[in-house]
Amino acid sequence: MSSDIARFVGDIPEHYDQGLGPVIFGPSAEDLARRVEAHNPATVLEIAAGTGILSRQLRDRLPASVRMTITDLNAPMLDRAQSKFRPGEQVEFQTADAMVLPFRDNSFDVVACQFGMMFFPDKDRCNREVFRVLTPGGTYLFNTWGSHADNPYGRIAHETIASFFPDDPPQFYKVPFSCPDPEPIRASLAAAGFTDIETAFIRRQAVIPDAHAFARGLVFGNPTIAEVRARGGVDPDRLVDAFAEALQREFGADPGRMPIKTLVFEARKPD
Repeated sequence: MSSDIARFVGDIPEHYDQGLGPVIFGPSAEDLARRVEAHNPATVLEIAAGTGILSRQLRDRLPASVRMTITDLNAPMLDRAQSKFRPGEQVEFQTADAMVLPFRDNSFDVVACQFGMMFFPDKDRCNREVFRVLTPGGTYLFNTWGSHADNPYGRIAHETIASFFPDDPPQFYKVPFSCPDPEPIRASLAAAGFTDIETAFIRRQAVIPDAHAFARGLVFGNPTIAEVRARGGVDPDRLVDAFAEALQREFGADPGRMPIKTLVFEARKPD
């Protein structure tokens, strides 16, 4: 996997936040924030926070006294996240690699991550780092996507873009859906020292108010756009139109409705 597959830079954060956030990220963030809230933490670390969709949910739900630290590898994504917070809110932002966390041992009651696990090149190392920075008895909460079969928008995106580049298809849309089986992740968490590992499968119907706007997010709101531009020869707006048509064929005219399946993991560091 190229390291560029996790580079969310340039104008990607804006398209990610506006085009994809309301359809596929917002409802999952609400679910994860409720799970974090249930643990009554005093300190929370979010890794791979992206544009702060979960971050904002956490700050709105948790008491003002809870200290939140928000991190992401990509500074442009973190800048977008920071713009969602008012001066004086109890939130710190820091660019950080989830596999080399710049924090002391036993620093946080909860570590949360929304749809970041799939992009970590060394998932075992990340799990060990999360374990290290959690307080004894602390909790790691994160989610991943199911497969293309369970999330057909991902299959549509992958197949549509491959039809424009049959000799060298962009590979980004394999990555978010690369961890549909919970067992390898559970094994990695256990090897890192976690116990009480639980997995929940969440199915829901997502609403696509505007297929073209969602399609634009699918093309411009992630490193797919860098893959397209690197290959050349195809106007990205042609891809947007093709994505929108394919989405409406499968999910109906606006507002379309599509199935989504996610996995939520919860793991505990022993006391």
